[in-house]
Amino acid sequence: MNHTTTGTSVNGKLRNYTSLGQTIRNSLTMAYRGLLKIKRTPEQLFDVTLQPIIFTLMFTYIFGGAISGDVQSYLPVIIPGILVQTVITTSLVTGVQLREDMDKGVFDRFKSLPIARIAPLAGALLADTVRYTIATTLTFAMGYIMGYRPEAGLGTVALASVLVIFCAWAISWIFAFFGVIARTASSVQGISMLALFPLTFLSNAFVPVETMPKWLQWFVNANPVSHLISAVRELTQSGTVGQHLFISLAGAAVIVIVFAPLTVRAYMRKT
Repeated sequence: MNHTTTGTSVNGKLRNYTSLGQTIRNSLTMAYRGLLKIKRTPEQLFDVTLQPIIFTLMFTYIFGGAISGDVQSYLPVIIPGILVQTVITTSLVTGVQLREDMDKGVFDRFKSLPIARIAPLAGALLADTVRYTIATTLTFAMGYIMGYRPEAGLGTVALASVLVIFCAWAISWIFAFFGVIARTASSVQGISMLALFPLTFLSNAFVPVETMPKWLQWFVNANPVSHLISAVRELTQSGTVGQHLFISLAGAAVIVIVFAPLTVRAYMRKT
């Protein structure tokens, strides 16, 4: 049964009204569309396939001996850092591709279909979780090949992976908002990188916080990326569910609470 009905809004335009079930089905269909785009243009996955491999090799062999004495001892430090940096950086693609689709008129065509208006946006964010999963899997796999052995076992590795993917999905709402309000895809990428660069590099991803200048330590300790990295390290090495995990979850929830309504409202005005 088709649960889509039409009605007239206050300005005289016909609008589609959909049930929750219809909205979910439409969103899953749009997510599948996003996966088909990746299948047809696999180069879209270069950032989540090549970056974890290159960064893990590069940073491990550059910093490993200087910071931890040897590469093997550095792996438990660098793998969570590379993981969080890669997956969070990947989340900016959501806003860039959203802006590109809007510029090409794809969303204008969606408006003529009897689907939930929010489905193209929801589907895009849902499809990108596949990208985060690929980046997470490859980072841990590369670390394992190099000798990384999480002491807490595979169960906590899976939990840490879900945590990172969820936080990246939450952050993608910020970039989706930029994608809706920005004028060009390049401006979305520029704004996003400007925000991500200090957050990912001015963190505890590569070096111990205590080795940094005192004036910088306060920022690194308050940086939400540092909390997420610490949560992943605690989960994978000791199986600890500590304050860093709860801070990361709370931060992700706040982002969704704030930016999801803002993004949806801006998206509805645009479409």
